[in-house]
Amino acid sequence: MDYTDIKKVEFAKKIYLYLGAIFITSLVVSNLIFQKFFFWHPFELEIFGFKLFELSVGILPYPITFLVTDLISEIYGKKKANEVVIAGIFASFFSLSIIYIANEVPAMDASPVNNETFTQVFYLSGVAVLSSMLAYLFAQFIDIRIYHFWKKKTKGRLLWLRNNFSTFTSQFIDSFTVIFLLCSFEALPWDSFLGLLVSAFIFKVLVALFDTPLLYLGVYLFRKKFDLKINEEILI
Repeated sequence: MDYTDIKKVEFAKKIYLYLGAIFITSLVVSNLIFQKFFFWHPFELEIFGFKLFELSVGILPYPITFLVTDLISEIYGKKKANEVVIAGIFASFFSLSIIYIANEVPAMDASPVNNETFTQVFYLSGVAVLSSMLAYLFAQFIDIRIYHFWKKKTKGRLLWLRNNFSTFTSQFIDSFTVIFLLCSFEALPWDSFLGLLVSAFIFKVLVALFDTPLLYLGVYLFRKKFDLKINEEILI
C-alpha cells in the first residue's frame, strides 16, 4: 500500500471505525437479548438428553464478532484487533451500568413499560454478565493469538486454515467457560451442561464454516482496494 496516498489512509481508518462499530454493536446486543431462547431444528437430534439446538438468541450476533476480529487481524494486524476487543469489553460494561441505573429509576404510572417488565427484559443478572464477559475475554484474545500464529506459520497463505482453527478453538473456549461458570453459580443446572455445550459449539462451528467465504470476500476487497500483497497489513 502506498502510504503517500492520504485519501487511502483516511479511508482505511474509516473502514476500521465501521468494523469496530459492527463488532461492539454485535457484542452489546448479544448480552442484551440473551434471555430469549429458541429451538433451531434442522435435524431432530438429541445429545445427553438435550435437544439440539435449543439456543439463546444472544448467540446469533455473537459469531459476527469473531468474523470482524479475523478480518481486522488479517488486514490491520494483531494490535488493532486487540484494541477492538478491549473497546468491546468497555462498551459492554458501560451499557450494562446504564441499564442498572435505569432499572433503579421508578416508572411512572403512564409508562408503556412498567418496572417489572423492564427488570425482566433488561436487568441482567451479574453472574450471567460476568460469565459472558470472562468467556468473551478469553475467547477473543485466544482467537487473535491463534489466528496470527497460523498466519505466521503459513506466511499469510491458507486463510481458511487460520480462520477456522482460531474460530473453532476460541468458540469452544467461549462456550465452555460461560456455561461452566453459569452452572458453577447455579444459574443453570449441571445436568444441562454437556447438552448446552455441545449444542452451542456445533452451532458456532456451522456459522464459522459459513462465514469463511465472507472473510475471503472481505480480504479480497481490501487487498484490491489498497493494493495489498499477501501477508501485508495496513498501518494506521
